[in-house]
Amino acid sequence: MTHQLKIAPEVRTALESGAPVVALESTIISHGFPYPANLECALAAEENARDEGAVPATIALIGGEICVGLDSIGLEHLAIVPGIAKVSRRDLATLVASGSDGATTVAATMMIAEMAGIRVFATGGIGGVHRGAETSFDISADLEELARTDVAVVCAGAKSVLDLGLTLEYLETHGVPVLGYGTDEFPAFYTRTSGFGVDARLDSAEEIAAVLRTRRELGISGGVVVANPIPPEYELAHAEIDGVIETALAEAAEHGVRGKAVTPFLLGRIHALTGGASETANKELVYNNVRLAARIARALSEGA
Repeated sequence: MTHQLKIAPEVRTALESGAPVVALESTIISHGFPYPANLECALAAEENARDEGAVPATIALIGGEICVGLDSIGLEHLAIVPGIAKVSRRDLATLVASGSDGATTVAATMMIAEMAGIRVFATGGIGGVHRGAETSFDISADLEELARTDVAVVCAGAKSVLDLGLTLEYLETHGVPVLGYGTDEFPAFYTRTSGFGVDARLDSAEEIAAVLRTRRELGISGGVVVANPIPPEYELAHAEIDGVIETALAEAAEHGVRGKAVTPFLLGRIHALTGGASETANKELVYNNVRLAARIARALSEGA
């Protein structure tokens, strides 16, 4: 654990006593939704973790400090201050050294969670291999982090704007297991199915915790993807969302959107093109993932 970590008292007490803790990212606050929807989502995600018996630890950089657990003032700061940097592994040291604010991506949140001793992390969807990566080489740092960092990531699959087949191939190559919670098929963020399978189906938090525990006992390093489909009542129709994504991708290409700006641009256009339905779906799948992550963290705690 580095001296730069500022662990909130509630989170520190939980970690020291072996109580369940769930890490939460902050990019979804600063870059995922407009205000006040972003703050509402952050607060509701934390409440969902508490409802399932776990302590939430939202991770972010505030004034160069790596914060593991934020109070309402910290969450509101991330929600209302414009221009907060998006932090991945490559950015972390630079932003800490310069005393900057930063909203952590999946990769950076995993990295910091492991530093703090948190084993389970809930997010919306992981990044992955972008469409056209054979020429752009645009592959999310989330995948490399999953290959090296010992944290389980509960998600609704990968963001559906990605090349899901190549994303799964990349995870397989790097030895990252994809566990389907109550599903044989890899979910595609807004939809429960994608046409691609998972490595194993597990139907309870206890079964997932047993796999995580066994990996540690065997000395197997790296992360695990826990793929948790969006609740059926919030799923968007395949035909609708596929058409919207194709339109958003074409607009991104037309405007020359690249790198870190791609995903926020696409999510914003998808929100507009679906008349806000994608925002509701996005929030609900996040809450669903947080609840499952809390149950897994609780099962790990009880079986420790």
